[in-house]
Amino acid sequence: MQPDPSYTVPLLIDSKPITGPKTFPVHNPRTGEHIWNSTAASQADVSAAVASAAAAFPAWKKTTIPARRDLILKAAQLLEESGPEICDVMKLETAAEDSWCKLNLAKSVAMLKGVAGYITTIEGRLPPNDDPNVTSMILREPYGVVLAIAPWNAPIILCFRSVLYPLATGNTVVLKSSELSPRTHFLVTQIFHRAGFPAGTVNLIGHTREDAPEIATALISSPEVRKVNFTGSTAVGRKIAECAGRNLKPVMLELGGKAPVIVCEDADIEKAAKGAAFGAFHHAGQICMSSEKILVHKSISAPFTTALQAAAKAMYGSSQILIQAVGTKRVSELLSSAAAAGATLHPQPEKYQNPNEHHNVIVTNVTTSMDLWHTESFGPVVMVVEYEDEKEAIKMANDTEYGLSAGIWTTDLARGIRIAKEIESGAVHINGVTVYDEVAVPHGGVKNSGFGRFNAIWGLEEF
Repeated sequence: MQPDPSYTVPLLIDSKPITGPKTFPVHNPRTGEHIWNSTAASQADVSAAVASAAAAFPAWKKTTIPARRDLILKAAQLLEESGPEICDVMKLETAAEDSWCKLNLAKSVAMLKGVAGYITTIEGRLPPNDDPNVTSMILREPYGVVLAIAPWNAPIILCFRSVLYPLATGNTVVLKSSELSPRTHFLVTQIFHRAGFPAGTVNLIGHTREDAPEIATALISSPEVRKVNFTGSTAVGRKIAECAGRNLKPVMLELGGKAPVIVCEDADIEKAAKGAAFGAFHHAGQICMSSEKILVHKSISAPFTTALQAAAKAMYGSSQILIQAVGTKRVSELLSSAAAAGATLHPQPEKYQNPNEHHNVIVTNVTTSMDLWHTESFGPVVMVVEYEDEKEAIKMANDTEYGLSAGIWTTDLARGIRIAKEIESGAVHINGVTVYDEVAVPHGGVKNSGFGRFNAIWGLEEF
């Protein structure tokens, strides 16, 4: 896939590509090059997309489970065939490395195939009644039109996830794409269209950053929209939830994180260091599950930190590209504030010619009063902090408003499970990286990381 500034990414309404008069440019974060344009939806486009989904719902909800299963399996096949093209677009729009693109693709194919199997497990119930002459029947029914809002940072899998679970359970979907990865999201919706999903079951609305509040409010407020699922930052998630609350709409939120990792004194230092490096620096730390706070027993702090520095350098080099300069600015401000308060930065960041580029930085001598301790960096930064005993480690791990993912490294599995039960997090990975997700495991957060669960039967039951 080559850049083409003459091409405009369309909307998708009633299975028809729509290009409107208002467009905006899309740039490659790595080079700054204008790669193509994208259509910015109007209020009329929003109304048309919702109307299309509403019109398609009565027939779609009546489709049989085997029919939906076969369409989903067809989508999986098409995704495997179209994978290289979608990955090329993802690289151009988000500056993602090849490994992250391929992981997005593989996980998406696995999710499609997994959900095709899981939908056969959807069941109702016949509860016992007080009166033997009365029978109560409980059926699981779809909501109707679901608004799905997907982010740019894992634009293949998170887009598929936001659409697939409501669609598989008989809902129709309006997807609000990210202005940073519009073509990737368009290609995802095209997979459903090409697989044979009926017109109107999947619609796509794109917009400029400036129009985002107005478009989101119009979509959520629409009477035909019956539920919202959003994956993104906690700050935006609050606004989505507020709007949904005013309109009495149920909402599912998968938000930010500040994943802690506890490294016990009996841990395999090399494995823990490599796992922590992956969790902290993969995709430049622009993942909601990224490891941000590594808590290391003081007896192994020095060798672990040395091993972490070596692993980070070997796996990710000295620096990485973030999707926007606003990200590097946020990270630089957090680091400058921490350094001014006494933290040590390894290495001292330098300014690069590309404003989107930033050093991979390990921070030591951190205190809990620093902004870096509490704020999600969403960048290539990780803290290494010493602890004296298990109780202190658990307290520091839970000292955050977030609770999406966490990790523990120990050779004592019973100890790992015991600690895991004390961590306030949607998931805790023992001897595994915090950046981990698969179709069979429920995924979601606690505290300010959101509520609701994707994946497997939990993800289907949400819709």
